[in-house]
Amino acid sequence: MTGRIAFQGEPGAYSHEACRQAYPGMEALPRATFEDTIEAVRRGDADLAMLPVENSTYGRVADIHHLLPESGLHIIAETFVRVHIAVLALPGTRLEEVERAMSHTVLLGQCRNFLAKHGIRPVTGADTAGSARHVAELGDPKLAALASELSGEIYGLDVLARKVEDRAHNTTRFLVMSRAPDLKRRGEAGMMTTFVFRVRNIPAALYKAMGGFATNGVNMTKLESYMVDGSFSATQFYADIEGHPDDANVHRALEELDYFTSSMSLLGVYPADPSRH
Repeated sequence: MTGRIAFQGEPGAYSHEACRQAYPGMEALPRATFEDTIEAVRRGDADLAMLPVENSTYGRVADIHHLLPESGLHIIAETFVRVHIAVLALPGTRLEEVERAMSHTVLLGQCRNFLAKHGIRPVTGADTAGSARHVAELGDPKLAALASELSGEIYGLDVLARKVEDRAHNTTRFLVMSRAPDLKRRGEAGMMTTFVFRVRNIPAALYKAMGGFATNGVNMTKLESYMVDGSFSATQFYADIEGHPDDANVHRALEELDYFTSSMSLLGVYPADPSRH
């Protein structure tokens, strides 16, 4: 696939790595914020957007669930990226020379054991790839960055150590967004359907709304609630289910859901990533 795919962050960020992994033939377009990333697709500056939605260690990515329903875009794919953390430093630097390591606070927390073992002091940076760029620009061999190997490639840094993260399973799930939906595809690993809804103001509405998925044998892999416009009384739910709305059991479950909801919006129907299973 050719064209441009937008992501949030500096070149070399893990979102950039996700773009390269899923769409190696597309030009990756960095943007400062999630809003800017979405807007790049809406304006036509990019064909797709790569957005992180959840991490296996730290849970959901803040703000994304609020942005997706209002984005006007549609989910057309998902991809999973293993977060491998590398120690990056100026060319010719040896690991024993490094006294400090800079990265986003979340990544620093994932490498506590490695840093303690080597007597390296953590330094908080704005983000992972930005920390790598800072190390390259500063020119101090005592300062390293904790980031992706892609960051080292982009900013001309040596990899002093690989896979230094404390938890071997750390994975981030990304959603790929487009201006137009594509409901015709079928994936070899199955299909996923994502939607948001609000329940009607009647007793046990959520329990009854969920009953249709259980009785029709539809697996719901995610259900999360969040406030709408800062109101404690207005709650919206975000859900992922396995299957396609054209599947008979999914169709019946969504019909039952509709009866107990005041609003429901389909965000995307897309092939499940094989690594999901």
